[in-house]
Amino acid sequence: MANGQWYPPQWPDRIRALADGTLTPVPPKRAATVMLLKDGPDGPSVHMLRRRASMAFAGGAYAYPGGGVDPRDDDHLIGWAGPTRAWWADRLGTDERGAQAIVCAAVREMFEEAGVLLAGAGPDTVVGDTTGEDWEADRAALVAREFSFAEFLDRRGLVLRSDLLGAWTRWITPEFEERRYDTWFFVAALPVGQRTRDVSTEADRTVWIRPLDAAAGYDKGELLMMPPTIATLRQLLPYATAAEALAAAPGRDMTPVLAQARLDGDEIVLSWPGHDEFTKHVPTTQTQPQTPHTPTGGAPA
Repeated sequence: MANGQWYPPQWPDRIRALADGTLTPVPPKRAATVMLLKDGPDGPSVHMLRRRASMAFAGGAYAYPGGGVDPRDDDHLIGWAGPTRAWWADRLGTDERGAQAIVCAAVREMFEEAGVLLAGAGPDTVVGDTTGEDWEADRAALVAREFSFAEFLDRRGLVLRSDLLGAWTRWITPEFEERRYDTWFFVAALPVGQRTRDVSTEADRTVWIRPLDAAAGYDKGELLMMPPTIATLRQLLPYATAAEALAAAPGRDMTPVLAQARLDGDEIVLSWPGHDEFTKHVPTTQTQPQTPHTPTGGAPA
């Protein structure tokens, strides 16, 4: 295996079906994910989790905390700090209600999967330690969708700190995938007084790892990742601190990245615009090799 690119064995058949018109793409669902950073002596580390091998989507792959948008967060205006919803709508390429729901998804998923919460009692504060039993009860209730994130903030008297997030990039799952997501990637810094916890039911391992080390693990075939994960890790390499990465976020291009498949002789060429390293040549009459082995590596959380 040349690297740790996640490549399911069913892709070639689905790509061929898409190319010959027998596969109808499913609409992508909205999602959000967060590259949570903390500074260290050798530069920033990013918080990642390894998806359980039993997961239907990207099992065994390393990813960031994230998940789908809760439609309930489109409708309920919440306490909000930072750039306006109109600003976020322009940045994310959606309407104001959709922008609120996407930002809510990013903050909620990070709390659900890592125990970190970007919210405070006012526009200039952030909650401290969130490891108490009452916080854990609310986190579990959010995971179970017993109430919406907006309702959670209201009950706690909190405002969402959208100014602590930076929109980084946007990727849409290829049209030949069975499960498709329109995913907005964000960057954030670990708030002072908070710490991550290994609480995700979808992960069997969590790590804090430097982007350079994670990318090296991928290049060696030791860490399995989807294209947007390794692409964003490489994009973090130039930044010496979490603050530098956050400062760079507003200037980043948010044009969605969508894989393209085209016929070229007896091959189907699969490519991601602007990301040549992920290009695949799929024979039209053969099955690709098996998915890479489940990876190991990284530093304990």
